[in-house]
Amino acid sequence: MFRRRVELHPLRKLRETFWPSAGWKRAFQYGWRRVWRLSGTPHAIAIGVAAGVFSSCTPFVGFHILIAMLFAWILRGNLIASAIGTFVGNPLTFPAIWFVVYEVGRYMVGAPTGVDPDIAGTLQSERAFDMILPLLVPLTAGAIPVGIVLGSVSYVLTRSGVEAYQLRRRQSLAERANARVPFLDPQPPAGETLE
Repeated sequence: MFRRRVELHPLRKLRETFWPSAGWKRAFQYGWRRVWRLSGTPHAIAIGVAAGVFSSCTPFVGFHILIAMLFAWILRGNLIASAIGTFVGNPLTFPAIWFVVYEVGRYMVGAPTGVDPDIAGTLQSERAFDMILPLLVPLTAGAIPVGIVLGSVSYVLTRSGVEAYQLRRRQSLAERANARVPFLDPQPPAGETLE
């Protein structure tokens, strides 16, 4: 139902992943409108989005949606909104998010600043785990405060947006319903009596 009529070439699919042909603005607007239209209370939808944004700050890239859905389920948020909220973490935003998360985490745990300049060589050697662990600890520690701040901001923005959309939608539906129902006059026309 939602598939393309003509399937894209794999290279075109890869390009669309990193740079949509309709543009990032259009992709962002689609995602934002999709969140507004979810069924549920504004609080539940906003909790779901906040859980997704929080999980996007963690260094566990393959598990962001699972982490978001777990937190949304615990906090009684909307699970679909939590999956949509993870789109905050994407190839364009990950470098900035991880830089801030790493610096905050390094400050929290007191990690040394020196990193081996030959990262590619180190990751292919037997010392790979020894290199990843010093990066993983600050990234995990820094993800908590940064994720809470970004999640709180996204909660406020999402809740206010969903409340405004749902209010306008209710008003629009009420206006349409009133337009369909003819006005009923309780007074009978002159010369007729009610029985």
